Amino acid sequence: MEDERIIIRSAIAADVVFADEIIREMESSAIARGSGISKRSAESVIEKIDSGKAIVAVTENGEWVGFSYIETWDNEKFVSNSGLIVSPKHRSQGVASQIKNQIFELSRTKYPAAKVFSITSGLAIMKMNSRLGFEPVTYAEVARESTFWDACKSCVNYDVLQSKNRCNCLCTVMLFDPQLN
Repeated sequence: MEDERIIIRSAIAADVVFADEIIREMESSAIARGSGISKRSAESVIEKIDSGKAIVAVTENGEWVGFSYIETWDNEKFVSNSGLIVSPKHRSQGVASQIKNQIFELSRTKYPAAKVFSITSGLAIMKMNSRLGFEPVTYAEVARESTFWDACKSCVNYDVLQSKNRCNCLCTVMLFDPQLN
């Protein structure tokens, strides 16, 4: 039903039922775009939902529509906005932008002093980030924790990242600095 209302909200415990669907869509979308993406496990998606670090979009009938989550790095100095995905059936309806706005607000509410960053190869995400006040930066200006960069190992472009000593890759890093905004 095309005109069915979509609800975008903080994820709740019951949303863990969508974890497998979310990770499958993340991977298949990356393959379809021919771009890299750090693969997530269902367990990691469930952990984000259970810890209050996720936004989910669902139809009023309970069908999964979209998802994104946050993670902190370097002792909460940085917050990453990650894993933004929308079901193909619900794309081109503004859902991604609404999820992006809410995940950004969640980042700012939970960690108001933290710098918020997003790493992407997608122009649409870059445009959303720009509207929120993010600026393109070098890789050296975001999280330094090795566990953050280890998550890139499953990306098809990981060898590029490694060959550049984690200084750059094919993705663009964008940063929102609350001190400047």
